[in-house]
Amino acid sequence: MKLRTLGNYQVVPVGLGCMPLSMATDRNKWMLDDRPAAIALIHAALDAGINLLDTADIYAPAWNLMGHNELIVGEAFRTWNATPAQKAGVVIATKGGITRSALAGSWWGEPGKNASKHYLYRAVEASAYKLGISKIPLWQHHRLDVSLTFEEQFENVMSLKEHGYVENIGLSNVNAEQLRRAIMIGGTPSNGGIVSVQNEFSPRYRLSADVIKICEENGIAYLPWSPLGGSNNFEKIAEGAMGSFDQMAREKGVTPYALTIAWHLNQFPTSIPIPGATKISSILDSLSGSKIELTAAEIVTLNASCPPDPHIQEELVDQPLFRN
Repeated sequence: MKLRTLGNYQVVPVGLGCMPLSMATDRNKWMLDDRPAAIALIHAALDAGINLLDTADIYAPAWNLMGHNELIVGEAFRTWNATPAQKAGVVIATKGGITRSALAGSWWGEPGKNASKHYLYRAVEASAYKLGISKIPLWQHHRLDVSLTFEEQFENVMSLKEHGYVENIGLSNVNAEQLRRAIMIGGTPSNGGIVSVQNEFSPRYRLSADVIKICEENGIAYLPWSPLGGSNNFEKIAEGAMGSFDQMAREKGVTPYALTIAWHLNQFPTSIPIPGATKISSILDSLSGSKIELTAAEIVTLNASCPPDPHIQEELVDQPLFRN
């Protein structure tokens, strides 16, 4: 299997999105009561060769349980039966910068953003402790703080490497101009700068194509979240709402989900999809997509069947100002 570059690591082209193991949705509430099953799923992914685990400090079943998912990932990594060399090749990627506080009637809580240096330093210290590691292989800034200029908060983010708890820095949910400015300030992977961008991208949401292009030009890994369209939408692929995906999957003898992973990988050389999973069979199926070859003509056919992009998420509408 051809590996892809993520900072100073070489990783399998598909990572595991661990968020579903801690988020209480109707689909996976059972997982919250079965921690051994969650650990077993991560072990199965690691045993299959996946060496990128994606988490975040806010992935939790309630607003006051920050770090819930990091604790699961940390336990799974610690108890994984592997050699020191194998463990050294695993990238545990976490994120921070979103805050939560109590909100009546909401398990998720009141969202907030904080990119002050003090908050970020405390956040990475807490993440490293919960993950059980001395240095986080990849830390990504989860959401931008509109109370600070983009440049000021990105300088705070880059200072995390000097703080000693972070090996590599990435960004999440940024637009093309923000990424360009971040590269001007912090550099690219070749000089110790930004190594990854984690934005939403899937057949139903392709608003970050210009960001992917910048990543390709600068050797920055692109980690599409919700690569199958999100937990509330991915059935549309399997049920044939995007007809070409369904038809081509049947012709190739694969699932529409595996074909969708192949759709990412065959188009974008720096893309490393991170599908979420609550079943071992699901993540192994997604991993099988890395072996599917698509021709340029097949990609054109699949793209032609993609629906119009939905509106940008409301949470991402407000953006910080740039420094004058």
